[in-house]
Amino acid sequence: MRGHASPYSSMAAPGTVAGASAAAAAALVQYVVLRGDLARSWSLGAVVAQGCHAALAAAHAHWQHPDTRAYLSAGGAMRTVVLEAPDEAALTALAQTLQQHSIDHEVWTEQPENVPSCLALRPYPKDQVHPHLKKFKLLK
Repeated sequence: MRGHASPYSSMAAPGTVAGASAAAAAALVQYVVLRGDLARSWSLGAVVAQGCHAALAAAHAHWQHPDTRAYLSAGGAMRTVVLEAPDEAALTALAQTLQQHSIDHEVWTEQPENVPSCLALRPYPKDQVHPHLKKFKLLK
């Protein structure tokens, strides 16, 4: 949609100027961590759906947080990083670490199989959460 107004341009959080919130959102990132073992055994569409579910669940659960509102108001300037946890144990350990450090996140559990497949953080300034995620590589 280059050259056209973003469909999200009117979604600035109340009390913010769209340009100012876009600049603040540029410093924000939403991390999504998918299980690599599932990424190699499930269809691409199923894996992408897991990441979408987790990202939306995190944004919905924390929609009132100023960082989430600024991130969502940025529209096309949103930055998302998709990482890989090797397996369920690594994903569960990450979720526990995030909880211990009071980092807002949501774990997506696929039903009816009851399989934890992915987790997503609400949007954060990178420097606040990257230390907990640096051992995970980009999903390939």
